[in-house]
Amino acid sequence: MITFTEVSFQDSVYNLKKLPEQLFPEIAFAGRSNVGKSSLINKLVNRKNLVKTSAKPGKTESLNFFKVEGGMYLVDLPGYGFARKDQQTRAAWQDLISSYILSRTALACVVVIIDLRHELKQLDREMIDWLADNGKQYLIVYTKADKLSGNEQTKQAAALDAALNIRPAERLLFSAKTGQGCDELRKSLAEFGGTGEFTA
Repeated sequence: MITFTEVSFQDSVYNLKKLPEQLFPEIAFAGRSNVGKSSLINKLVNRKNLVKTSAKPGKTESLNFFKVEGGMYLVDLPGYGFARKDQQTRAAWQDLISSYILSRTALACVVVIIDLRHELKQLDREMIDWLADNGKQYLIVYTKADKLSGNEQTKQAAALDAALNIRPAERLLFSAKTGQGCDELRKSLAEFGGTGEFTA
């Protein structure tokens, strides 16, 4: 049974040749730089500093693997988009991310994190379209919901839904501060994990 109470850091991978053995289903977390991936994962597993957070875009530079008791890996991907790194470094990150997603048989789902407060960014649209075009399972999460009132949340979510041409049931509202949407996200990810066993 998948639980999110016992989670441990496993490895930071900078090269696909160093990826861990594919023993369990993997859930990857993707989003623009500084969108709140680290905070979301920390809230998901009820830990404050399992994943290091930073106000500086581009903090995550590798594929960071975390093992969930019960049989699952959470994979924190480098943020896409703006980061205070040179073009060569950003290109290397992009190659690492895309190669991992396309080649990793154990990858069960990519959680695409989008800031609820803003209109849809082109990079987010491109990521979701790319995942769909390549037949990859994904789950959209609108985060930082606590920054908006209830009416504003509804209005902004509806605008993002329309831009992505999706129904409300196809995404989640989330707040790392209040825990809004956390139980729903855990349930969804546990379903993607299935039995917790993976056969390549």
